Amino acid sequence: MTKVLGMGNALVDVLAVIENDKILELLGLPKGSMQLIDETKLEIISKEINKLDKSIVSGGSASNTIIGLASLNVETGFLGRIGSDFYGTYYKEDLKKHHVKSHLTEVNEASGVASTFISKDGERTFGTYLGAAALLHADELEANDFKEYDYFYIEGYLVQSHDLIKKAIVLAKEAGAKIILDMASYNVVEANRDFLLEIIPRYVDIVFANEEEAKALFSLEPEEAVSEIAKQVDTAIVKTGEKGSWIQQGDEKVFVPALKVNCVDTTGAGDLYAAGFIYGLIHNCPLSACGRIGTLLAANVIEAIGAKIEENKWSRLHQDIKKLI
Repeated sequence: MTKVLGMGNALVDVLAVIENDKILELLGLPKGSMQLIDETKLEIISKEINKLDKSIVSGGSASNTIIGLASLNVETGFLGRIGSDFYGTYYKEDLKKHHVKSHLTEVNEASGVASTFISKDGERTFGTYLGAAALLHADELEANDFKEYDYFYIEGYLVQSHDLIKKAIVLAKEAGAKIILDMASYNVVEANRDFLLEIIPRYVDIVFANEEEAKALFSLEPEEAVSEIAKQVDTAIVKTGEKGSWIQQGDEKVFVPALKVNCVDTTGAGDLYAAGFIYGLIHNCPLSACGRIGTLLAANVIEAIGAKIEENKWSRLHQDIKKLI
């Protein structure tokens, strides 16, 4: 059976819907961005978010994708760091609940928290305190973590740690895994463009990006960007939000339109799209079917707050996916 290992920031999401975007200006958080914050800024943000109606869920981009795949009965694992505290325990138990093999290390630091503000148009803005998640270091990675996995999925937020990414990619390649990179955030791409252009053609097999991330990488519109990325990797995907997604493999290029649904919160849309797409790849589906499965999962996660599809939806989704394969 095909197995997928994810590596990412082990974060707990604290989510709140905001009436308008003034609070983002007040807190110095550009709308739609992911800003890394320190403990002092976390305290300021927490004070404001605690005034709002909020919910707590385990998150982190790669973890969302891995749990999505696990919910589709794919064997999965997750590699990351948590603190020995309430949030760390919550995170560990959530992986266990979803039958994800844990490659977590506990450290004596506060666990990572992503304060997530959801605007009325569904756009989300993150103030991310990495805490223990940032203690994922290259010299702590072990070859055994990567054995028996066929795909290694990396969230782009980790790209800021160049040594970690290089070591992980080399170990995964030595274990025979294909490398999947999700770009994660346009500002991360902007800050690490040279590094990405170095590692993508050399190591990466599959790239997921949205149109802002693709533009930050190549200054091209989505259709042209997907072709440029596809010159360097086996499979390229550029998502265009409510319009759909461009997918290219070699000379084959397809466009898969998005599904029209009531968008409540876009958190997790890209993560669940990736889960669906990878599921399609595992089952040797055509590119268009992979895109449709990804689109189906993305459409279902944005209908409610949070980065996970509601448990009661999965049995129906399994049936809908069978029709797409």
